[in-house]
Amino acid sequence: MIRNIIFDWSGTLVDDLPAVWQATNHVFKNAGVAEISLDEFRAEFCLPFTKFYDRYIPHVALPQLEIWFHEHFRTVQDLVEELPHARDFLQFCRAHRIRTFLLSTVADEHFAVQAGATGFAEFLDVPYLGVWDKRKKIHDLLAEHALDPRETIFIGDMQHDVETAKHGGIHSCAVLTGYNRLDQLRAAEPDLIVEHLGELRAIFEGSGFELERRVNGYELMPHPIATVGALIFDDAGRVLMFRTQKWSGLWGIPGGKIKWGEPSEDALRRELKEETNLDVADIRFVMVQDCIRSKEFYRDAHFLLLNYTCRATGPLDVQLNDEAQEFRWATLAEAVTMKLNAPTRALLERVRSNQ
Repeated sequence: MIRNIIFDWSGTLVDDLPAVWQATNHVFKNAGVAEISLDEFRAEFCLPFTKFYDRYIPHVALPQLEIWFHEHFRTVQDLVEELPHARDFLQFCRAHRIRTFLLSTVADEHFAVQAGATGFAEFLDVPYLGVWDKRKKIHDLLAEHALDPRETIFIGDMQHDVETAKHGGIHSCAVLTGYNRLDQLRAAEPDLIVEHLGELRAIFEGSGFELERRVNGYELMPHPIATVGALIFDDAGRVLMFRTQKWSGLWGIPGGKIKWGEPSEDALRRELKEETNLDVADIRFVMVQDCIRSKEFYRDAHFLLLNYTCRATGPLDVQLNDEAQEFRWATLAEAVTMKLNAPTRALLERVRSNQ
């Protein structure tokens, strides 16, 4: 049974990625090297961060690097926000008397500002801050608080967090809300990968904080999961494409699970509204697909995918919720050239063949 949770901070409880990326590019600019895109930063950044900077600017001494980084980070720190589900999960831990710790590279001064803005400090029993290499600190943390490794889990968003958990002999959970992509996290082989802390809360509630009731790190599902999804057309004949981390960063369509007692078309309207803010009409069923243990999806699952087409009504004011990272309107011809997940490609090909 899990009784102790060690959290990472950045990418796990708060979203500081835009601020850290901008501060890093400030360092690069001062060092006379080319700035990098956000996607490049996510692909290349690693911990300990000295390895990352040694790769790009080995000629800059660490003290100077720190000065440049922190002076700019202070000016963009207002970009840092609490992640969806983080507050709820921390309150959930408090309600169940779970001991909570923080093990993070974040500097004391920045943590003070961010914790003050979010109020998260009250939910963390002991913070360990400014830790460059967490693997060197995890054993001290466990010993100082007499934590049983079998009852302890480390939650983080980077390969280094998973490696730290393995160094300490504790459970590991990777979240898709931060710096590393799904393929990077899978390579580290955590015990569990979740989309966000809300999913982890549901798992803990369903298992009584037990992780042993799982096979290969994933919950046992007695039946396939029924879902709905749709190609949404606008009046110009373009379709709305949707890119998410949980589908390995591939493009797909919006949709989600059908609730108990909910007609499938009602579920489709609800999911599309939640994920895109769009209202739809002219709903037409296209096909049903089996999606069994897809390697593209972030966890082991068996879905029955009910696929539709529909038309957006009203203003095309697309507003993404926390499940997607990007959207794009594209013609059908353009859409099939994108990096698609397999079920979406099958749906697009079926729709094109029926035209």
